[in-house]
Amino acid sequence: MRATLLLVLGCLASLSHAAEKHLLYMTTPDAAQPGGSGVGVMIFDVDHDHRFVRRIEIPSLIEGVRGACAYAAGGQGRMYITTSTHRVVCLDLKTDKVLWEKKYDTGCDRAAVTPDGKTLYIPSGWWIQDNCWLVVSGETGDEIAPRIKVDGASHNTVMSLDGSRVYFGSTTRLTVLNTKDHSVVKSISPIGEFGVFPFTVNAANTRAYVCLGKTVGVDIADLQSGAILHRLLTDGQPIKHRTHGAGLTPDERELWISDQEGNAVFVFDNTVWPPRQTHKIKIAKGGHGWITFSRDGRWAYTSSTEVIDAKSHEIATAFKDEKGKPVCGSKYIEVDFAEDGTPSAVGDQFGLGRATAPK
Repeated sequence: MRATLLLVLGCLASLSHAAEKHLLYMTTPDAAQPGGSGVGVMIFDVDHDHRFVRRIEIPSLIEGVRGACAYAAGGQGRMYITTSTHRVVCLDLKTDKVLWEKKYDTGCDRAAVTPDGKTLYIPSGWWIQDNCWLVVSGETGDEIAPRIKVDGASHNTVMSLDGSRVYFGSTTRLTVLNTKDHSVVKSISPIGEFGVFPFTVNAANTRAYVCLGKTVGVDIADLQSGAILHRLLTDGQPIKHRTHGAGLTPDERELWISDQEGNAVFVFDNTVWPPRQTHKIKIAKGGHGWITFSRDGRWAYTSSTEVIDAKSHEIATAFKDEKGKPVCGSKYIEVDFAEDGTPSAVGDQFGLGRATAPK
């Protein structure tokens, strides 16, 4: 009797899992690289060889996409897409409908949204002189607080998984803010060697990994003390290319670093100190240079066409549109759906650590 019950429960669990959907939303065209297809969002099935599912036409994205972020709180589900010409597009993930589009008097670069969807933080962009972040309502697109001024060109924004902190990346500076009152918790500078490039953080909000601007590698910072703990480079002679992609696997056991000019990704064991290089993975296109992962940590995505098996470090498949054309980009995000079609969880455009993330 007990064996039968366990078998039934196992079958029910399998059916429930099968009913869930895990999709990757890739925006096109990418403002920073070629390789897209059409104008809007291409959707791929993470659970079935990342095959093409459908596309959402969004004509305004012809302006070139700068970033994408999303939330799934309360079963609503919204995706926010920024473009090169001062625009933010709000997409309803349940209906595929554009809820609002708004243009601002400053640029809109890689933004981040709080987990409850209430607040967007939008950087003015490295190509704009404002050097600020807009604080915007996720519901309406209206500015709801004074703009936050920073030193250096504003570029990348990371939201902590618990929503308590938001991280601003500007020229050789990483600024940590409390999302409750927008007060500065920590400002770390100089960091990142040169320019303003991507970064990632762990789930505990204790470590940041900031890409270097002239060498393949990252600066590792202590987010409590503000100290730069280590400058991590690849094995051998320093590779004099800028780094434009760093991501932690969700379990935080590995750190992946992109060499866009060298068409490669370097993998480091993050369970030792300092992290130790273990793999080099060749990819077809350097592109913009990028790294992130599926929420379960099974797949790694770059700015190239390949999907990488994150455990074996082997190429698993490639993204193709409905006509079989290989496609790629650097602005994409995983969206998970419950059996009833309600958005249940989202990933992140950055490869954030999730080892100590809230359930």
